[in-house]
Formats: sequence, structure tokens, C-alpha cells
Amino acid sequence: MANNSIVDSMSRMLFQQQFEALRQEYIQHLAERVTAITQQWQAAPLAVYDCDALDSLHRQTRSLAGSGASLGFSALAQVTHQLEQHFKAVLDQAIPPSPEQYRLIAACLQELHRTANLPDAAFDIEVAIGRPGSVLQHSLNESRLIYLVENNAVQAQELHLQIQQFGYQVRSFTQLEGLQQAVEQNPPAAIVTDIIFPEGDLAGIEAITTIQQDRNQPILVLFMSARDDITARLQAVRAGGAAYFVKPLDFSSLIDNLDVLTSHRAPEPYRILIIEDEPELATFYELTLHQSGMVTRLVTDPMQIMQPLSEFQPDLILMDIYMPQCSGLDLAKVIRQQEAYISIPIVFLSMETNQTKQLAAIDWGGDDSLIKPIPAERLVSTVAARVHRSRILCSFMFRDSLTGLLNPTRMKEHLEIEVARARRHHLPLSFAMIDIDHFKRVNDSYGHPAGDRVLKSLSQLLQQRRRRTNIIGRYDGEEFAVLLPNTDGAGAIHVMNEIRASFAMVRQRASNTDFSVMFSCGIATFLYCNDATALNNAADQAFYHARHEGRNRVILANHED
Repeated sequence: MANNSIVDSMSRMLFQQQFEALRQEYIQHLAERVTAITQQWQAAPLAVYDCDALDSLHRQTRSLAGSGASLGFSALAQVTHQLEQHFKAVLDQAIPPSPEQYRLIAACLQELHRTANLPDAAFDIEVAIGRPGSVLQHSLNESRLIYLVENNAVQAQELHLQIQQFGYQVRSFTQLEGLQQAVEQNPPAAIVTDIIFPEGDLAGIEAITTIQQDRNQPILVLFMSARDDITARLQAVRAGGAAYFVKPLDFSSLIDNLDVLTSHRAPEPYRILIIEDEPELATFYELTLHQSGMVTRLVTDPMQIMQPLSEFQPDLILMDIYMPQCSGLDLAKVIRQQEAYISIPIVFLSMETNQTKQLAAIDWGGDDSLIKPIPAERLVSTVAARVHRSRILCSFMFRDSLTGLLNPTRMKEHLEIEVARARRHHLPLSFAMIDIDHFKRVNDSYGHPAGDRVLKSLSQLLQQRRRRTNIIGRYDGEEFAVLLPNTDGAGAIHVMNEIRASFAMVRQRASNTDFSVMFSCGIATFLYCNDATALNNAADQAFYHARHEGRNRVILANHED
């Protein structure tokens, strides 16, 4: 806990330093911006209504007011906002400004020069660190160590091998002696223990009770036993057991529980695309969101949106409404007309307080609207809430209900994206197609529930063994697909062969019978394919070669064929 506090303090200190550096850079260009506004106004003819000039002045002062407030220059923001309102009034009336309006504008410009030369002192800003979906949480070390306590040496060895196939480190004990000392020296992520030992029919529970009683943070415990009576189950719960499995074990269920109970991984970091033509504001939003653990991509020219939108695949778009060349409202329409981006939340940023116009922005494709200046905490909480909700909805649309993997439609979209990225940056890319051998025989022999457990166990194994950049989907029935960015053919063969060997060792269970299942895999590399369709077809062809050559093997496509 002390180490986490130190890390948080250092992170806040670094953010404050970056924020203050941004303020200093803003101050350096402030006088130049104020002078430009003054000169443009003074150059305007007195008796002529110049719509373009007034629109430019209104946009510049609105931008200056928003950035000044966000960066802590409250006096500057107040004066600039007054000036912006005067310009807006002249713009709306569509006639030359009155003498009184000239007087008010001149007074505001004079005050603006004064405040620009006397900027506010240092400004402290508080932003939460490491919210859900953050890169900070991803940097934490996640223990994969499991203590297995089983009196039967044969069963202990078998279970040891099974758990190990799913990426866990396993240390086995065939007796209770030494377990407590091992826990004190190196606490595991979980203990999987039998209940019955030579010391007694509930000796395993009693040993766990002793281990837990002096611990501030209890160890996660999963009990297993040949006993299925209420007494044993009740004692296991009282000892803090998180799960209880009756022998003979359903390995798939055990692994499923271990995955859920021992996982401390946060969701993938939230990916936020920021479209803001005001550089200082854009950087402020970027710093704030990054401090909270999100990943950001910055676009200051709205006309350059298409490539970042395709490559970055944001969870949310944070976009200014008023930008030169292209308004945020028009840009939202462009984005919404593309099917791939129709569900991405768009949060508009503006100084618009008119509720009717805010609702109009929502009608144009926005999901929310934030009024500048935006407090850092409000920005983070709004973005995080929108992304969290969006991810839940997307999981229903884009993921297979049984395995939790990407569905075929979403997987094919990712294939197109990764192929485009590999082509653009000249990077290696491999694509693997997997098919469970004789899967129909599994369903016919053991029933569809057993077949579903086989599918789920393979999906678990694929997810446990994948690199963070790999993308996994369920294609159809017993077919799976794996995208391996930055991986050549040899590397892909190595990865998939490891998974194939592990899967073959997993003991599947149906009723009172154990059985094993294998898979065949075909791999293709983008180096020899022109597009996503060719890559898919090549991997599919390689898979058929693997099947015809005896199954239970991985084959790389012969692209010369």
C-alpha cells in the first residue's frame, strides 16, 4: 500500500509539472494572440458590417476564453468571455456596431491586454489516477502462482498438468505439512486443496482456517472433495472457500473459476480520440485523460480524421463543435454515415450554453455535450462512464455469447484493419484458422453440453496464452481465428503449436468419462497476400492441408501454390 501511495504521489507531481509547462507555453503566445485580435478589430471599417471578420473575432475570443478557463487563467477567461459576447451580439444583429458597442469592445480589449500581461499564479489541478480501463492498472504484476494440495500423488500430478496448461505456475503438495510456511514465504494467487487427508475428513479445511486466521489479506481458496454433504460444504464456506468442487473434477469448471477469481486485470485501457483545433486545450484534455489511465490520440485538423479513426479504433470521440474548415456537427455526420463507427460515442465540447442548441448537437449524432471550461474530474468521469456503457453494449453486439470471443463479423473487421496497418507500416502479420478435430463426434458421443465445454476450454486457453496485441474470434461452430500482428510465419507456428500441444493435454469431462480433444490449424502471412480476403483464404487452405495430412497439426500456407 505504501508503494502504491508513493507511485500515486509521483504521478500527480509529474502531471502537475506537465500541466504547469503547458500553462507557461500558453503564456508565451498569449500577448501575440491578444494583439492579433486587437489589430483585426481596429482594421475593421467603422460603418461596415463585416460578417467574416466578426465571425473570425468571435471564434478567436471564444477559443481564448475556453482555453484560459481550462488552464486556470480565470481573470483572462472572464474578460475574454465578455468580449466574445460583444462580438456575438454585433454578429447576430447583422448591422454595423453602435457607438456604445464600440466603447464596450474597446474597454474589454484594454482590460484583456492588462490581464494578459499579469497572468494568474500557479494553478493546482486534481485528477484521479488509475481509473478502470487504465494503463496504470495494466502495469501491475498479476500473480499466476497456484498451490495445489492433494493427498493422492497420481491425482495431484494429473491436476498439476491440467492447471499448468492454462498458463498458471503450479506448486504441488501431497501433505498439509509445510503449506503454511510456504504461504508465509510466498503467498500464491490461490490455493486449490482437497478436504480429506490422513489427519481427518475435514483436515484440509482446518489447515486453511489456521493459515487464514492471522492474515490481513486472506488467501483465495478453492476446495475439492469426494464429499458432497452439507456439513463439508458449510465448513468450507466458513473457512472462506470461494468455490467447492466435487470429485471427479470438471477441469473446465475449475479453470473457469480460477480465471474469474484470480484475475486482477483491468479492462483494456479506454481509447479516446480527441479532435480539437485549439492546441493548448487539446494537450490539456490529453494530459488529463492520460493521467487517469486512458490512451489518447490527438487530431488538431478535423480534415485529417479518417486515418486516425481507422487505425486507432477509439472507444470514444471527444470533439469540439466549433472548428474552422469543418464543424464538429458536420464531422459527426460524416462519422455516423460509416457503419463501422456508428456506435462509437461522440462527446461534443463547446462553450454553448443554449439548451436548444445542445439538444440539436445530440440530434446530429452526439451522445453528450460538455460546456467549456470543463473541470478535469468532470471530463474524466463523463468519458469513463460513456466508454464503460458503450463497452457493455458492444459486448452484446460484437462477442460470441458462449466463449466471449469476437464474433465473425467483428473478427473480419479487425482482419481488414490489421491488414491495412501492416500494409501501411510494412509490418509482418499472421492469421491462423483453427478447427477442433472430429468435433461432431464429441457432440454425438458426449452431448452438446460437453461440446460447449470443449469450445469454452479452447477459448480460455487461447486467451490465456495470447499476447496483448493478438486478436481472437470464434468464426463458426468449432472454428476459431487468431490475428497475430507483428508476427511472421515462424513465430506464428511456434505460438500455435504451443497452444495445440497444451489443448491436447487438457482432460475434458462428460458424466463420469474423461476424454481429450485436438485441433488442426492453418496459418497464412500477409507478406504473400494482397488483401484481407486473400489472407483469410490462404489460412483456410492451409487448415484443410492440416486436416488432410492427419489433423492435430499446424501448417503454414505454401504461398507459392
